[in-house]
Amino acid sequence: MVALVSFTKQLLVATTNDHSKLAVAKAVCRPLVNVYDLSGACTKSSIKMPAVFKAPMRNDVVNFVHDSLLKNSRQPYAVSAKAGHQTSAESWGTGRAVARIPRVRGGGTHRSGQGAFGNMCRGGHMYAPTKVWRRWHRRVNIQQRRFAMCSAIAATGVPALVMARGHRVDRVPELPLVVSGEVEKLKKTKEAVKVLKKLRAWSDIQKVYQSKRYRAGKGKMRNRRHVMKRGPIVVYKKDDGVTRAFRNIPGVTLLNVKYLNILKLAPGGHMGRFTIWTEGAFRSLDKLYGT
Repeated sequence: MVALVSFTKQLLVATTNDHSKLAVAKAVCRPLVNVYDLSGACTKSSIKMPAVFKAPMRNDVVNFVHDSLLKNSRQPYAVSAKAGHQTSAESWGTGRAVARIPRVRGGGTHRSGQGAFGNMCRGGHMYAPTKVWRRWHRRVNIQQRRFAMCSAIAATGVPALVMARGHRVDRVPELPLVVSGEVEKLKKTKEAVKVLKKLRAWSDIQKVYQSKRYRAGKGKMRNRRHVMKRGPIVVYKKDDGVTRAFRNIPGVTLLNVKYLNILKLAPGGHMGRFTIWTEGAFRSLDKLYGT
């Protein structure tokens, strides 16, 4: 595993021409992938590497598509249309050697005569008040979305990129990591934990446990008190209980292979998330993404 990591690091050195970039993208792909059982032992069966793992890895495209799609879940917000105008004020006009900003009426208080309404005034409105009809969402070309998805999938098979994302995969037997279809039939969390330990992927879950901390900012008051890092993502073909088994393990995300999501495969726009594939899901990639 260490030798493979160093090899891929050498291959991913920045290049200047397109031909060498294409060679780098294809060189990290090997012809066959082993399948591991629930005990962590290598089975006799092997799978041909799906063609999607030969896709060029463009971090700029992944980052752009992720940033655009993430905006589609924003909730519109705006300040009140009356904000900063809830006072009686009128300009004194010219000829008094003072600014023509509207001033609070009345007397007998420090507030009278003070400027109002303007964004430079105490209690005034903000500059360019936010409106709910702002363009919140973004449309992304379908070819760009497909390209970004293929790049994100290909990056899950490169140990150097997975480790650069912060995942602890030093002891994982190989990447991409494919587990037999029996894992889809698990229904108990203790069984899922046992499988992760046998596959030597539990250290990545421990990293998630250790990263739990208080959120900075207002989110603490809005039911988002704690934050933690992301762990592995489990991609399955058929849910025979696998979602019930893994859903309560911190940091673990579950996805059906038919509904892969760039927001889950490349959190934060950084590709290379540690991915555990079931055998059925891994065999489906050629059918879904072409050969």
